[in-house]
Amino acid sequence: MIPFSVLDLAPIVQGGDAAQALRNSLDLARHAERLGYHRYWLAEHHNMAGVASAATSIVIAHVAAGTSTIRVGAGGIMLPNHAPLVIAEQFGTLASLFPGRIDLGLGRAPGSDPVTARALRRHLAGDADGFPQDVLELMGYFRPAEPGQLVQAVPGAGLRVPIWILGSSLFGAQLAAALGLPYAFASHFAPGQMTQAIALYRREFRPSDELAEPRVMLGINVVAAGTDEEARRLWTSLQQAFVNLRRGRPGPFPPPVDDFERDLSPLDRAGLEQALACSVAGSPETVRRWLDGFITRTRADELIVSSPIFDHAARVRSIELTAAVRDELARAG
Repeated sequence: MIPFSVLDLAPIVQGGDAAQALRNSLDLARHAERLGYHRYWLAEHHNMAGVASAATSIVIAHVAAGTSTIRVGAGGIMLPNHAPLVIAEQFGTLASLFPGRIDLGLGRAPGSDPVTARALRRHLAGDADGFPQDVLELMGYFRPAEPGQLVQAVPGAGLRVPIWILGSSLFGAQLAAALGLPYAFASHFAPGQMTQAIALYRREFRPSDELAEPRVMLGINVVAAGTDEEARRLWTSLQQAFVNLRRGRPGPFPPPVDDFERDLSPLDRAGLEQALACSVAGSPETVRRWLDGFITRTRADELIVSSPIFDHAARVRSIELTAAVRDELARAG
């Protein structure tokens, strides 16, 4: 069976705060490790009242220090917000503290709005157009330092921290293929070009020192509960969050509500169906059928599961049920 991993945005729920969100992330990571998940990734977002993982490398250190075997990484670092040397030093430090356990996923979106992006960088000289060059520069810092090299990442040089390219369009697929890097597609919120991007990446992949064959990881949303009805109610939290974001009113992660879809406008309904097409909410049997079909259809090499649930205990239960489904699928071959 292909590996399953966990994607976490460290959600700040209504009535909660960032401190509680970060404690929950560590607790969830410990459960994920116990349940045999392969990686635990955290995502960089800024100026969002519902996300506590803005300082992503610090949160990775928090989670890695509280676990022992699971890989921990960024899904991802939005590289246009940072100088490549700074990221090399940060992740070189993480790799030195937690050898063999750190991943670095890179995206070219800002993870924020344009005003926040300016506040992060103080200028707009570094932008998405320079992303390929920034990736190459960053990769260079992880190689062994050469004689006379004027700028080195210390720590970082020689550590060869595994790099993934993240994307939701064909651009990332082309770059990952050209550089011979593993590719993670954000199908959990932008699935529109998933099939095209996977095909392009596999077709154009060039083997490299980092990777001999293409490797595709796909993001999915899974909300698993004892019954379909319970799961669908938990699912309304993410539905509300997406609608609020599209309406320009993001906020803390909302609690579930009854009959949410009943009052949706046709536009909101269509937006949710499009954005959340690679998602399942249901009982273990419903989740099993959906996952079996999704894996067969996409031939993914790995799945990274986001389980956006308001109640932390229900979120832990969801990844437990999902792990049981994973094991059932593995036994079935």
